[in-house]
Amino acid sequence: MNSIRSLAQKSKEASRALLTMSTAAKDEILGAMIYALRQAVPDILVANDADMQAAQEAGLSSAMLDRLRLDGGRIEAMITAINTVRALPDPIGQELKREIRPNGLLLRKLRVPIGVIAVIYESRPNVTCDAAVLCLKASNAVILRGGKEALRSNCAIAQAMQRGGESAGLPAGAVQIVESTDRDAIRELVQLEGLVDLVIPRGGEALIAAISGWAKVPVIRNAKGLCHVFVEQSANIEMALRIAENAKCQRPGVCNAMETLLVQRPIAPTFLPRIIERYRAQGVEVRGCEECCRVDPGLVPATPEDWDTEYLDLIVSIRVVDDLDTALAHIADHGSKHSEAIISSSIEAQKRFLQEVDAAAVYVNASTRFTDGGEFGMGAEIGISTEKLHARGPMGLEELTTYKYMIEGTGQVR
Repeated sequence: MNSIRSLAQKSKEASRALLTMSTAAKDEILGAMIYALRQAVPDILVANDADMQAAQEAGLSSAMLDRLRLDGGRIEAMITAINTVRALPDPIGQELKREIRPNGLLLRKLRVPIGVIAVIYESRPNVTCDAAVLCLKASNAVILRGGKEALRSNCAIAQAMQRGGESAGLPAGAVQIVESTDRDAIRELVQLEGLVDLVIPRGGEALIAAISGWAKVPVIRNAKGLCHVFVEQSANIEMALRIAENAKCQRPGVCNAMETLLVQRPIAPTFLPRIIERYRAQGVEVRGCEECCRVDPGLVPATPEDWDTEYLDLIVSIRVVDDLDTALAHIADHGSKHSEAIISSSIEAQKRFLQEVDAAAVYVNASTRFTDGGEFGMGAEIGISTEKLHARGPMGLEELTTYKYMIEGTGQVR
């Protein structure tokens, strides 16, 4: 029997067992996973060191290395996320609607698990933990397939969680990891209609495009984050400086980092020299439009491709725009529907930006870096969806459920 199909069949069996598992039982399993992860910290760090060394030898970018790296603090953050998810209400069985129809039928709409979810991701080993925990709490079985650059780290984390979970009653096959790095394994996995219910890819554009092309089961894309901050003419300069610096520099290799800064013309002479100075102090390469380059001839001239590039690095493109309409048009043409922000004191400008920007998260006077499951109170996230159907933005417990109608009658016929 093919190993990928066999793995998916085990997941399907586990998903049926999870259907009847109580909240208390799931929370006990999560507690056992925490204990096992703490015991496994030395092994996880050894595995991550090996992955980091191989990644450096392969010439991975600094941003990719940052995503890959684990340390005691990052493992503790994973454990904190498990504890947070454990404390959240169980979404399964939540009644979304109750109605007695005129014919006497009792109609209820309840949250239920999706079933078997395949999560395919790159670089970040913490996704192994987050995806497993969220899927389990929402009573789904999960099949994890990380990138080859993090294989040792992912396996060490998954094996610890499996050991801990199974000691507390986790059904065999509920949390599984694909150890094969062959792309054909992914292709087969996403075509297993009837065994896999949903695929969630998170990674680069090439990965998303490949999975979308291969898949025969539903896909929720966690695509790129080409995020903008627009500094409107009424903005508080000090606030705008803090936000524009944070959105780009705090952690540039993640999808909610800002890639393009838009500045309205009246405020540009005051704002641009100060933000450029801050960026240079942080080692950021600044690429500017013609007007920006006139303000500071030392900038790298921006090309048309820059407005469509997710750098995931210490690089930023800056454009001076005439007005709010121009900023909105730029975001509509070049944004990825992830996270967008306006810095403004104008209530009218804030209102228009919130209403007219098409994105999963739209901010007023705050950094795009807050688009995150933990920051949104979800404990963790399985990804940030840029789709419009079923799930949008950070995907937590509720986004990993569907619903069904339960109808009770007393003999009614139509």
